[in-house]
Amino acid sequence: MLVDLGPEEQGGPSGKKMEEALDLAGITANKNTVPFDTRSPFVASGIRLGTPSVTTRLMGTEEMKAIAKLIKKVRDNHEDETALAAVKEEVRSLTARFPLYPEIVV
Repeated sequence: MLVDLGPEEQGGPSGKKMEEALDLAGITANKNTVPFDTRSPFVASGIRLGTPSVTTRLMGTEEMKAIAKLIKKVRDNHEDETALAAVKEEVRSLTARFPLYPEIVV
């Protein structure tokens, strides 16, 4: 899925900033250009998200909604390292409930 973060003039994070902030929060995404992008492809105005890692874990609709809320928290607090660390803990809590290899007990 491609998410348009809006033009630079609106003051939101660039795709590059959002990619970095999401990474700090434990969520993987890639910066990506959007149609009619005014930013350089190296900075971009969007992010690209995929679902294979969550569907592999057998997450469903409710977890997807929770992930969307976490992504919004990151967008709203992309420069706040404390907030990003808090989101990372929420990500860890969610993923712990859906291990990649449930047959392996740690």
